[in-house]
Amino acid sequence: MGTSSRAGKAMSLPLMEMERGERFEFGKNWGRFLAVLDEDRILKSELSLKMMLDIEDLKGASFLDIGSGSGLSSLVARRMGARVHSFDYDPQSVACTAELKRRYFPGDSDWTVEEASALDRDYLLSLGKFDVVYSWGVLHHTGRMWQALDNARLPVAPGGKLFLAIYNDMGSQSVRWRAIKRFYNRLPHYLKAPFAAIVMLPQEGKSAARSLLTLKPGRYIQSWTHYSERRGMSHWHDIVDWVGGYPYEVARPEEIFEYYKARGFTLTKLRCGGVGLGCNEFVFLNDLQDG
Repeated sequence: MGTSSRAGKAMSLPLMEMERGERFEFGKNWGRFLAVLDEDRILKSELSLKMMLDIEDLKGASFLDIGSGSGLSSLVARRMGARVHSFDYDPQSVACTAELKRRYFPGDSDWTVEEASALDRDYLLSLGKFDVVYSWGVLHHTGRMWQALDNARLPVAPGGKLFLAIYNDMGSQSVRWRAIKRFYNRLPHYLKAPFAAIVMLPQEGKSAARSLLTLKPGRYIQSWTHYSERRGMSHWHDIVDWVGGYPYEVARPEEIFEYYKARGFTLTKLRCGGVGLGCNEFVFLNDLQDG
């Protein structure tokens, strides 16, 4: 299979939601990120995936990327030898993923890119089973996170892994950020970037001041120049993604753990603590023999 699109009335819905200020333009932000994507960022993303999955490669494995965004993780999985299926709800994100496929694996029958929703249970069931199901920082943006979390387990093969990253629940802080994100998406386009910069200025200022007070100014500079070491991402594009990322839901780590434990999944790796409003990362093993 190659690059395809799920045709029909539903395909215009994401764009309608963006125009109404109900959804962040994730794909547009990822399109700008592709301009700075290079081999170094790809290799760092690959290292992160290897570390969390405890693997050296994905040769012979199947990999489902739910909410592929820029397409970077799909690209990494394909380079590591996996048969990859990528999909996203945002048409511009689908275009980004398709562009990476065109650049690095043109005409490759082992990498499929489609437009679809993580909330479409029938679609996920139609895909079959995968050795690795991956969804980093996506399901909390669907507007129905718990339904999306349930759907994400459906394509995991028996003995397969489910790798998720979900925003941490910080109580009143999370409530405040939900309001900020909603406001951002209702702004005119020309005000969005300045608003993101202003909103993040206090946090960036504290970080810079901390570096100066500890006589390590280079640490703050590196938070920008070496940011790609974190999954190969870009600091500014992640800031825009964070400030604008709406819909926005959160969960405590124990909620995610208990949810999947009750459905036959065993937690094999957890990265949380000190993440603040950021994402907790989970890798689960599917212990159910019937998937």
